[in-house]
Amino acid sequence: MENLIFSLVLILAGLLLGYLVQKLHAARRISLPMGIVFLRKSLQKIGLLVFMPISFLGAVWIVPFGDLRIVWLPVIGLAALLSGGLLAVGAAKTLRVPREQIGVMYCCGSFTNIGAIGSLACFMLLGEAGFALVALYKMFEEISYYTIGFPIARYYGGSGPAQGSGLQRMAGVVKDPFVATVLSAFFIGLALNLSGIDRPLFMEKVTAFCVPAGTFVLIFSIGLAMRFSSVAHHMNACAAVAAIKFVGVPLIACSLAYLANLHLVAGGLPFKVVLVLSSMPVAFNALVAASIFDLDLDLANSVWLVTTGLLIAVLPWLYFLLRMLPFA
Repeated sequence: MENLIFSLVLILAGLLLGYLVQKLHAARRISLPMGIVFLRKSLQKIGLLVFMPISFLGAVWIVPFGDLRIVWLPVIGLAALLSGGLLAVGAAKTLRVPREQIGVMYCCGSFTNIGAIGSLACFMLLGEAGFALVALYKMFEEISYYTIGFPIARYYGGSGPAQGSGLQRMAGVVKDPFVATVLSAFFIGLALNLSGIDRPLFMEKVTAFCVPAGTFVLIFSIGLAMRFSSVAHHMNACAAVAAIKFVGVPLIACSLAYLANLHLVAGGLPFKVVLVLSSMPVAFNALVAASIFDLDLDLANSVWLVTTGLLIAVLPWLYFLLRMLPFA
């Protein structure tokens, strides 16, 4: 329970502090040593290229990989992302929203905050072993965004087909420094794990610091760009996406995890990771896609705010579910 409260406080504090700095800077009440856009991107680089890779490497180093059934994790992770997008497009058709909002609905249904909020939730609710499996679950995340999600957003934005073939876009994703760094950290940790070399004791404290610190830095950077728009004008779409993110996708992902017998591995730890990560809110990348491809940015911002705000209820619900699961 203490970890749950700490997670909620950390997320809310990061968002509100970032938003406060944004407003104070806009009102010229404070002076930053750099532009707010440069500050936001710099903080994201620090979080994604420093804190998160160190955390993943240290955690993966000690996770038992004896049961090969966990190779289903990245497949289930990809299925969760794609099913969320497809369900959202179905909801958009039902709501009869305009074309530029269909692209937003796909991105909001698919793009999920696995890295910052999801990894923190796994670390706090499932410990270091659960956190280590986040990297495996999200292995196809960026590839899905850039080779499927962004082209769909481009299509609905009327920007024409995406440049290059699918293989070329996939190669570009793998070369992205953020993706390459996380994957490198995961495989280095895996190599150390399989080598039999004992992890130094101090790495536990390093991981315990880097996970919340990295999450706070990323959440704070999001707060720097957060804006409250007319959420009330988009409540039907917000409600539809929230139902998809917190009910539809978890049911699909957990069903697949159960069929893959992940509830029988390591006391059900991989299954619990799927439950937590498939229940996360909309990722900030959905706003990026809406902005780049001239979609309805106001809708994207509204859905992002609503689903992120609902974490106040979702995280305690996950805490309750994890304690009620029949397997250890």
